[in-house]
Amino acid sequence: MARIVVIGSLNMDLVVQVPRIPKPGETVLGADDLHMIPGGKGANQAYGSARLGADVAMIGRAGDDSFGEQLITNLKKACVDTHHITRDSNASTGVALIVVEEGGQNSIVVSSGANGHVSPLDISRAEAVIQSVNLLLLQLEIPLPAVIKAAQLAQHHGIKVVLNPAPAQLLPEELLSLIDILIPNETEASLLSGCDVGTDDEIKQAADKLRQFGVKTVIMTRGSRGSSLITENEIVHFPAFPVESVDTTAAGDAFVSGFAVAFAEGKSFPEAVRYGNAAGALASTKLGAQPSMPDRDALDSILQTV
Repeated sequence: MARIVVIGSLNMDLVVQVPRIPKPGETVLGADDLHMIPGGKGANQAYGSARLGADVAMIGRAGDDSFGEQLITNLKKACVDTHHITRDSNASTGVALIVVEEGGQNSIVVSSGANGHVSPLDISRAEAVIQSVNLLLLQLEIPLPAVIKAAQLAQHHGIKVVLNPAPAQLLPEELLSLIDILIPNETEASLLSGCDVGTDDEIKQAADKLRQFGVKTVIMTRGSRGSSLITENEIVHFPAFPVESVDTTAAGDAFVSGFAVAFAEGKSFPEAVRYGNAAGALASTKLGAQPSMPDRDALDSILQTV
């Protein structure tokens, strides 16, 4: 069985559906219903990995409030080990404000709350669980010192490190040198490498630049165009699974979950990328983050169609 630890954010997503995303200074009337849906990139990837059959533990922080209680309860329903999620009495639970337009595109603003208090000490206290798994998943919705500490501990114990560098930001070589598998989207890959990523040659150049920093493998997610596995010698493109998109909010997190579970189970890079594509496609067919994460039966079913 895949054994995965996820270190990252927990947010309550406040979601409104709109006919289109408003321009600066513009007011758009949305749907009457406000949806409160469990989210946060870390929690999404933990929930998604558990739904696909992995043994998952999560490390993070939530406020000592009703949102925090709801988020932790939801992770427990997916059998995620939540013992290392700290309830923070000095900060509220993180919140994401999300508008989703017809066709599934979205716009997101995050108030970090307790996520901003995750510290290297939190990570050190959970060293035993980190060394007990075969894959560590990281994102960038918690402070960088905590992310770096987690990667350092994982490397020390011989644990593979996967970083989904979202939201996009420049990263120190100290962190990149610790990453076995980097999974950026096109915007993130361009920012991190300083290169355009429009053509195969540019994608290869960007990946080569990232490998110079110490990253072992780069997998770029490309939305409706699928994803690309970039090795030292070649670029392999994997087309997206054809689905009718409703909400792309957590499609990237679902991709990471699908890839991580398959890779931790011992599948090859191409197989694992295909699992990621399938999970991401399925997630985009439903509203919300964690409610859209597919289970293993749904994933196996779509994998047989293409």
